[in-house]
This record gives sequence, C-alpha cells and structure tokens, in this order.
Amino acid sequence: MGAVVAEESTEETLGVLVDILIHPDTGTIEGFYVQVAGAFRTGLFFCRAIDITRFGTRIHIRSVDALCDPHEIVRLQNLLEDGRAILGQRVRTESGQRIGRCRDAQFDTETMKMGWIFPKRFFRWKRGIAASDILEVTKEAIIVRDAPGPVVEEVEEHVSVFDPLEVAEPQVSRVRR
Repeated sequence: MGAVVAEESTEETLGVLVDILIHPDTGTIEGFYVQVAGAFRTGLFFCRAIDITRFGTRIHIRSVDALCDPHEIVRLQNLLEDGRAILGQRVRTESGQRIGRCRDAQFDTETMKMGWIFPKRFFRWKRGIAASDILEVTKEAIIVRDAPGPVVEEVEEHVSVFDPLEVAEPQVSRVRR
C-alpha cells in the first residue's frame, strides 16, 4: 500500500494505492482502491486488476477512465456486500488457535492470484501461510490448516559389516576315557 498509481500513456500521477480487493473464495485479485486527490476528481476510486498494465515502483493503469466507483461494477456487487475480507481479518487454525490478523498478502502479478498471507500479532510478524493452506474465509476469521505435528522417526541401529560379530563361541568339553 502506498504505491503511486500513474496513467500509462502520460505518466501522470493519479493517486495512491490504499487497499486491495481479494476474492475470499478463489484468492483472485479483483482490483485495487486508489485515493485520488486532484483538481477534477477527489475521493476513493476502484481500479480493476485487468486495467493494470505494469507493476513496478509505480503502478501503471490504462487510462484515468479505468478509475471508478466500485459499486458501478455489477460483477463486484455480491463480493462487496458479502463482507468477507482478507486484509485485516483474524487468522486462526481449524482447531481454534489464534494466529493474529492478516496484515499483508503476496500475489503473482501475472495470474493475479494470491500466494501467501502474512499474519501479525502484538506487533510481531508470524510465519507466512500459503494460500493453499486456507480452508475457509468467514466474516469472523480466515481458517487455516493446523500445523503438522513433529514427525518422530524410528532410528534403526546401524551395524557395519566391519564390526566384529558378537557370537557366543560354543564351549567344547572333552570327555576322557
């Protein structure tokens, strides 16, 4: 968040990226919220992911006309009314253990699919969680798989072929006549 958004053809700065809209069921990046402070347009606008032409130190979009009110996009209405978020949402395991709140997400800019979420708790970052480990996103929390327990391996004693064999020698008794 905080990246500058610019128009591709003119390099004109349009605003600043302030939030991201991630589909909670598919992990697809639907678009970005951009704070615009200009002479003609001011406020919070939405830019669909397909309108982004290039990522880098600045995010370039096709045209200033790509910024719009998110409620104008009919396809997003159910998603906006659903209220299930990724960023800022509580994260817990399927057994109920609290991990923290999702404060960051990593996504592939080619496929626009979320790859990882990064929870934070008490000002400390927790271990990243792969999107494949997310079981469900509810209004209350992101439910993730329990961490696997430690694997206990049975260790066999290694016997070298060069170690002396511990075989009891038979005792022979002599019978005298």
